[in-house]
Amino acid sequence: MKTIDLAPGDPRLLSDLLPVLLELRPHLTPETFTEVYEEGHPVGLRFSAVYDDEGVCVGAAGWRVVVNTSTLRMLFVDDLVTAGRARSTGVGAHLLGYLQDRGREAGAHRLVLDSGTQRTRAHQFYLRERMKIAAFHFHKDL
Repeated sequence: MKTIDLAPGDPRLLSDLLPVLLELRPHLTPETFTEVYEEGHPVGLRFSAVYDDEGVCVGAAGWRVVVNTSTLRMLFVDDLVTAGRARSTGVGAHLLGYLQDRGREAGAHRLVLDSGTQRTRAHQFYLRERMKIAAFHFHKDL
């Protein structure tokens, strides 16, 4: 497996990464994804793609380094998804390891992610990866 960070404008964002990301974020269109990345990149948003040995994208992550008072510096994972056809093959563990390394390189003290309450299989994976449930995430539509 090989993991690559993709910059805004890289054609692989739409051809390779977006089809995998759509499994987690079906509301995205190529246009909205491009707009989000172009706006988010200057403030730290990054996307990484995992490719298998045949050169097929099988995993995707959206992430950023965040500095705040609760964790000081963390790598926050906005999106983490393995393509359905590649689940339980080590892609998720590979991607989490990659993100942990990126966090350490950035001086982060913690890797943090939110996961929808309905994603029980993902939660089982995170717990197997020795992640802890540390908080509730609340929101209110504006």
